Amino acid sequence: MNEPHELSSKEWKEIIALPAIRESWGLDDDTTPEQFAHMVYGVRFNFMSTASRYIGDLYILCGDALGEPVTLIRHGKRLFVVKWAH
Repeated sequence: MNEPHELSSKEWKEIIALPAIRESWGLDDDTTPEQFAHMVYGVRFNFMSTASRYIGDLYILCGDALGEPVTLIRHGKRLFVVKWAH
């Protein structure tokens, strides 16, 4: 249950469509999901939190710099950035 899952091409495409992700990584319109996947480490967890009562997908993205990762969750069918390290 707590095991990380590899992201699919569909998930990478959805992630790079988010304006916050595009702006932070400086992605241009020609960046493909495959190119972005080579720039960052990304995993998905099937997550259950009793504290926040969230049950669903939890995505964690780390770039090539040390520091806190970007955290995303799914609400309905949409992904949202919930934690952003600056």
